[in-house]
Amino acid sequence: MTTPAWLTVLTTTDSEEKAHALAQGVVEARLAACVQISAPVTSVYRWQNAIETTEEWQLLFKTTAERYDELEAHLQAAHDYETPEIIAIPVVRGSARYLAWVSAETAPVTLL
Repeated sequence: MTTPAWLTVLTTTDSEEKAHALAQGVVEARLAACVQISAPVTSVYRWQNAIETTEEWQLLFKTTAERYDELEAHLQAAHDYETPEIIAIPVVRGSARYLAWVSAETAPVTLL
């Protein structure tokens, strides 16, 4: 199976301010071309032997597979959750113009 060229990466956080800070930092670092913030969502999960229900903000990062490792490392460092949800979903198909834009906006900047 071949690795997809583009990914949508998902994470959540517990406030709108934190969501905007994560999105801003990732786009500034060119690790994602776009971040969509959906809010609020309700998460129900098991954590430390208890069932928790939490209001969270969901972030969808549009990036390339080439930038995934750096994006994940950035999210791990910037996130305040002990175990943040970071899930990459392959983009199987998409508009050629949109995917070219994602590639261009996430390309590492080279210094001349």
